Formats: sequence, C-alpha cells, structure tokens
Amino acid sequence: SDLLMGAVITRDGELFRRICMAHMRLGMGVGADDAYLVLRSLSSLKVRFEKSGESAMTVAHWLKNRAEIHRVLHPAFPDCPGHAIFKRDFTGASGLFSVLFNELYTEEQTDRFLEALKLFRMGFSWGGTHSLAVPYRIRPDRRDWNLRQNQLIRFYIGLEDPEDLIADLEQAMETLG
Repeated sequence: SDLLMGAVITRDGELFRRICMAHMRLGMGVGADDAYLVLRSLSSLKVRFEKSGESAMTVAHWLKNRAEIHRVLHPAFPDCPGHAIFKRDFTGASGLFSVLFNELYTEEQTDRFLEALKLFRMGFSWGGTHSLAVPYRIRPDRRDWNLRQNQLIRFYIGLEDPEDLIADLEQAMETLG
C-alpha cells in the first residue's frame, strides 16, 4: 500500500516511443526510496497475499449471509460476474471485494455504517496490512447498471484477525436501523 509499481512492455516501436515521451513529460521515474519499498515488501508478499485472501473469504462469506447485504461481489464466488475467468486464470484471490447493500438502505445509512467502523480505515489502496472500506456511488443513470441497489462498498481485508473484523462489521450494521 506504500506505492504502486509495474512495467509496460511492448514490441511496437511507435508505441514504445510514445510511452517514453509520456514517461519523460510526466516526470515518472523510480527513485531509490521506491525501489527500497518494493524490495522490502517482496520477502513477505506471498504470506501477506495468502492471509489477506483467506481472511477476505471468511469476511465475504459472513457478509453473504447478512440480510442487509444484497450481493457480495467476490471473484471466487460462483455467482460473481467474471467468476469463470477467475477460475481459469487464478489460483487464489486477494483481499479485495465489494458488497451491494439491500435496496432499502440509503446513502446516509451506509455512510453511518462506514463511520461506525473502528478497525477499517477509509481508503482506496489495497495490498497493505490494514483493512479498508470505501463507498462507491453508482449513478442510477449508468447504462450498464440494471440493479436497484446503489449502495456499494468496496472492502480490502488486511492482516487483522477476521473474527475481529466481523465483530466490527456487525457493530456497524447496528447503525443501519
């Protein structure tokens, strides 16, 4: 969660030139601190990824059985769009997934739910040690959105004990009423 790093690789000479120009104009580069952060985190990446994925499945299964939740969008669940591709291409899942609240809950209610969380931080990042939650506002006029549920919250499950996270979610659910 400290940084995002990757590579762009192409055989297309013209595309390579355009990428190099964009790279130069944007001032993008890998500094010594960036390289240090990547190297520091690589030794524990597999363990963190597996723990986060296992804990996320525990939390996602719990949420799936809650009346407040209309749907859990986790690629490891067979009813999730894209599940077939997930099964084809991946051997495990990360700690990232979303939930759609039941249509009777308003934006104000789900905001109260988020504010009541004690262990989850608010944030868009993922891959770190701390669990995060963030609301997504789905506009009713979105062409490809045919569900009445508009209150979507994205979760990232970190390295905390999943039972502690579930207890936190449960106490926050009480604010929905």
